Amino acid sequence: MKKLISILIFFLFCGNLNVFAQEELKIVVQDSIQDNEINPLAPAKAAFFSAILPGLGQAYNKKYWKIPIVYIALGSGVAIYADNNKKYHMYRDEYKKRLNGTNDESENNRLSNFTEAQLVSAQKQFQKNRDISMIVTVGLYILNIVDANVDAHLLQFNVSDKLTFRPEVYQNDLNYKQNVGVSVNYNF
Repeated sequence: MKKLISILIFFLFCGNLNVFAQEELKIVVQDSIQDNEINPLAPAKAAFFSAILPGLGQAYNKKYWKIPIVYIALGSGVAIYADNNKKYHMYRDEYKKRLNGTNDESENNRLSNFTEAQLVSAQKQFQKNRDISMIVTVGLYILNIVDANVDAHLLQFNVSDKLTFRPEVYQNDLNYKQNVGVSVNYNF
């Protein structure tokens, strides 16, 4: 009889544990010093927004002053690309016309002074500049995404007065000259 009662009590407690185990678990990461909740998906979300539309990740991080910088950088890269592409095609078309013998002097008076070797050299130069500007523009786009991600990470970074880094000036006891040092303190 004692065994039966102990088995019933055991199943009773196990039944209660099962009821508790079926509740929805919510994992919340909290900062140990400050009582702020940390959203571990915020950096990925900011990077995703910035990848969809440049500057949107900065807006998500509430760093609105960075949005014009992003658009000026990307717009400059696209404008330089378009200008170099236009000049490349202008010199290329002139060179093709000269090879075909259909060069019209009245149409493009500015390029009539160039030799064929100079036209080829100019084409190569503008093509190189166009390709470099495209690489720089893509790099700036990636930098925009990385900036949004890193900024979202740094928003969750704990900065408190308990961790200090301050310079210290003290007098040397041997020669009475001023020494400069740095001290790092962490208060619990």
